Amino acid sequence: MPTYEYRCENDHVFEVFHGIKDDTPRTCPECGAAARRVPAGGAGLLFRGSGFYATDYRSPSYREGRKAESGEAKKPEPKPSGGEGGAPPPRGD
Repeated sequence: MPTYEYRCENDHVFEVFHGIKDDTPRTCPECGAAARRVPAGGAGLLFRGSGFYATDYRSPSYREGRKAESGEAKKPEPKPSGGEGGAPPPRGD
């Protein structure tokens, strides 16, 4: 069950631990005045570890473009030496 924060008409703030469907009216424990629930700020987010950056999930074409802009041109991959005429290397059967 969650904890909810309430504020009464006299600006007293207090917390109540109850179920989400429990909608009984609340009264202030200090003065007895009617209280209304205060909207919660929400939980804080924690990103731990690596992999939480927008650039981590970019497409390969985007990454290639960024490398070209920054001067890191992609080095050409060496071609496998397969003999003369571009034929595949012989199998060792």
